[in-house]
Amino acid sequence: MTLIKQDDVIQSVADALQYISYYHPLDFIQAINAAYEREENQAAKDAMAQILINSRMCAEGHRPICQDTGIVTVFVKVGMNVQWDATLSLDDMINEGVRRAYLHPDNVLRASILRDPAGKRQNTKDNTPAVIHYQIVAGDKVDITVAAKGGGSENKSKMAMLNPSDSIVDWVLKTVPTMGAGWCPPGMLGIGIGGTAEKAVLLAKESLMDPVDIQELIARGAQNRVEELRIELFEKVNALGIGAQGLGGLTTVVDIKIKDYPTHAASLPVAIIPNCAATRHIHFELDGTGAAEFTPPKLEDWPQVTWDSSKARRVNLDTITHDEIKTWQMGETLLLSGTILTGRDAAHKRMVEMIAKGEELPVDLKGKFIYYVGPVDPVRDEVVGPAGPTTATRMDKFTETVLGATGLFGMIGKSERGAAGIDAIKKHEAAYLMAVGGAAYLVSKAIRKAKVVGFADLGMEAIYEFVVEDMPVSVAVDVYGNSVHDTAPKIWQAKIGKIPVV
Repeated sequence: MTLIKQDDVIQSVADALQYISYYHPLDFIQAINAAYEREENQAAKDAMAQILINSRMCAEGHRPICQDTGIVTVFVKVGMNVQWDATLSLDDMINEGVRRAYLHPDNVLRASILRDPAGKRQNTKDNTPAVIHYQIVAGDKVDITVAAKGGGSENKSKMAMLNPSDSIVDWVLKTVPTMGAGWCPPGMLGIGIGGTAEKAVLLAKESLMDPVDIQELIARGAQNRVEELRIELFEKVNALGIGAQGLGGLTTVVDIKIKDYPTHAASLPVAIIPNCAATRHIHFELDGTGAAEFTPPKLEDWPQVTWDSSKARRVNLDTITHDEIKTWQMGETLLLSGTILTGRDAAHKRMVEMIAKGEELPVDLKGKFIYYVGPVDPVRDEVVGPAGPTTATRMDKFTETVLGATGLFGMIGKSERGAAGIDAIKKHEAAYLMAVGGAAYLVSKAIRKAKVVGFADLGMEAIYEFVVEDMPVSVAVDVYGNSVHDTAPKIWQAKIGKIPVV
């Protein structure tokens, strides 16, 4: 019998979550660097450069890779010969570890979890509870895998009940383009096949905990049908040309992971869950000898990557005119300096409600840009914590009202805009700029001042005023409604030439 102490579980979970908040898995970084080195699309290459630079900065500074520090998912395998020295349930031990990790004063992590999800949606303030999956297995150890999953990638999960005769490959290739770029490629796709509906989804999530090894698999060759599928889907998903951040290019995924399970003769459940460029997970065991220990990786194992900003256009947001915005070209890189305001889902919902009632907004948006972000709280001498963009399509339904009522010049966010958002941007001759998802700490270093100026009760979803200097963005939708996310993947799909462009 092995005796597992309550404090060892709590401390191990807390330490694991702090560790993965600022250390990428090294195999993932090596895969991104390999993709960066072979990328031929400069826009995608620049995006990956920012991701790699951000990763190294976070490893050095012990600050979050992404401002979305995730919903905690935990896979636990409990040996049947384990005994507990504990007064708390295992659920409560794990959640206490989550609480301590997210409230750690030296590296505060953003609390994103809301209770009453179909009602008041109130923040729990400490990112609890975690989503926990258990297995009771043979042995005398407790095996734990901890992951922090961002909402942007989780929201792109897909599931289908196919007919047994349907092609899984065809379904995946049809489905991935509908996911857009809100999951922050390049990353991984986890695919679950079989079981029941909920089992397929769980398999997909669990597969993402495995190491990046697709190149080794390709080198040795497939030995079963699942491995054949992995290789086929890896090649064909990348041939879609979606590329880093949806900007078009050679690499959309650095690996395809698949787990399967026996299923009913009448069924073929299939699920896809993407992992983003802020992939964060770690595995450890408890054997009764104390809390888990996590060895920091060597910083020399991170690639030395630089990003050339010399060709970017510098923009002064405090003096910008509408005529100047009209000269911006789709796909062009800009360096923004001056004042921007922030606002995401909850702030937009409240602003639209106030506009409908004829009430005055707490901030004047005329001639301004609004940044879709919910930053991490600052620590030490920081102006603001990591502050990368959130998925812009969630704001599409508010865009027409906000642009029409306020005189807003444009928006900054992550990934593509939907049809409603693009129509509003074109109608009001606004612009949509894209910051790189997965480069939150790098972006925060461009923010010189930050203060809350509206809706303070919304916490991380409050309206901030940022003063920025040389904040890197690209023109994703110009004033004429041209979208780089619509055009670039098609161009690169045609260049790669393995899948016909429809």
